[in-house]
Amino acid sequence: MRTALLQSSGRPGSVVENLKVLDEAAGRAAGAGAGLLVAPEMFLTGYAIGDDIARLAEPADGESADAIAEIATRHGVAVAYGYPERSGESVFNSAQLISADGTRLANYRKTHLFGCFERDHFTPGEQPVVQAELGGLRVGLMICYDVEFPENVRAHALAGTDLLLVPTAQMHPFQFVAESVVPVRAFENQMYVAYVNRTGPEGEFEFVGLSTLAGPDGVARARAGRGEELVFADADPGFLAASREANPYLKDRRPGLYGSLI
Repeated sequence: MRTALLQSSGRPGSVVENLKVLDEAAGRAAGAGAGLLVAPEMFLTGYAIGDDIARLAEPADGESADAIAEIATRHGVAVAYGYPERSGESVFNSAQLISADGTRLANYRKTHLFGCFERDHFTPGEQPVVQAELGGLRVGLMICYDVEFPENVRAHALAGTDLLLVPTAQMHPFQFVAESVVPVRAFENQMYVAYVNRTGPEGEFEFVGLSTLAGPDGVARARAGRGEELVFADADPGFLAASREANPYLKDRRPGLYGSLI
């Protein structure tokens, strides 16, 4: 499945403008033959927007979800995007996947919050593995810091995830995560990982870009630079099957030895 990675911080604080950016990117993605467009963490509203996070938070089936479903349907491309989700009194750092026919396929709440900023504004999610079927692949969702915990990604591997989508707000000086950790996660778990970052200064943060789609061989199929960019790469089920057959990591595990990990 051809996958488009939208590396952009959009227009922090403006849902309307970010929907326009997403619409334009969806058109370009569809024109390049992509079946899936992935946007960064908190793309709908912006990340470093302080108390506006709570003000702009919406339910998973809110007005913006409807607008993105219309974008997906009009361009014929599935869309995954990050946003602040309101559920009752709680606000979650969430990512949602909407199919090319406008169906809401999956919604994930970030389980591992990073730093005081996130802990002050969000409630952590409690469901580590969220998946959906898309384009002949089992697609999983995760957000930024979550991928830095090997247990998280291994749980997806054991649940059969083929393509792990990771909307991200990765900041300086942690660019080694995009450069090194993500390809290793893809290799050791025998899956594709699409790591899609924000870019440039925003509030107190400097986002580093470097979005990538890494394959099960640990090789980056696409790698963005530091600026705004739309990059493309393929997640190939045939190559994935052959790689899993050749690489014995998951077969050679000895779970009985790992009790101390929990």
